Amino acid sequence: MYYGFDMGGTKIELGVFDANLQRIWQKRVPTPRDDYRQLLTVLRDLTHEADAVCGTPGRVGIGIPGLPNEDGTLFTANVPAAMGQPLPRDLSALIGREVKVDNDANCFTLSEAWDEEFRHYPTVLGIILGTGVGGGFIVNGKVVSGRNFITGEFGHFRLPVDALEVLGRDIPRVACGCGHDGCIENYISGRGFEWMYAHFYQQQLPAQQIIAHYQVGEPQAVAHVERFLDVLAICLGNLLTIIDPHLVVIGGGLSNFAAIYQALPQRLPAHLLRVAKLPRIEKARYGDAGGVRGAAFLNLVESHK
Repeated sequence: MYYGFDMGGTKIELGVFDANLQRIWQKRVPTPRDDYRQLLTVLRDLTHEADAVCGTPGRVGIGIPGLPNEDGTLFTANVPAAMGQPLPRDLSALIGREVKVDNDANCFTLSEAWDEEFRHYPTVLGIILGTGVGGGFIVNGKVVSGRNFITGEFGHFRLPVDALEVLGRDIPRVACGCGHDGCIENYISGRGFEWMYAHFYQQQLPAQQIIAHYQVGEPQAVAHVERFLDVLAICLGNLLTIIDPHLVVIGGGLSNFAAIYQALPQRLPAHLLRVAKLPRIEKARYGDAGGVRGAAFLNLVESHK
């Protein structure tokens, strides 16, 4: 059995998956945000409850809104109780088995890579176009985390020069939470989609309303979406040239915008090497369930050797 914990700032969700990767049990509880001991207790009790349901100990993985550190501690700004704590080691001692932890965006991508239709692809790139931009990279069913566990932090690329030609050289270099200016997540995320509209038209509208205007052919919204799709293709073109994946899976709020999947195959070739073939590009299959699935599947590679 595979146990996947999605540990968020407000809730912890546990999903239990069988050998066929089908979810057979789940439970959701509030996250003890400020009490580390209580957080460990909740994770321990959920694990033991799942053991009782399954009749056997399961293998444990946890997706976190942050990063594991090299020393075994966690960076989890949205879960203060776990910040700087050696949670994998401490929980392992409580439940008597190994605990694997990874970034929730990596878990999202791992979940998609192990989809029955997708698992034959040797390399899978996950892109999350949500409040920010993130994702992950999977090779042969396993997360590539990198030296500093930041392989999927794609949103912190800087705006490419071609994007400046589309947006205008005088486009503001928006300050990013990472401490730099001009990171692409401030332009191609859901938040960036809204910012870009406000910048060019001096009107603040939510993304859903802009898209609704686009779908009925409102000229201002159409011009905005065309501009946005150009910038998105430019940014992803650079990423695809570096990684060259077989499959790209897009998640996050903007993944529901169908125009993305129509536009990218047409616009990406201009930003790739001439010999490059486009990867398959798909909308994420599992939505909010991806974090739980991917956390559970952190233990899959070893068991499928």
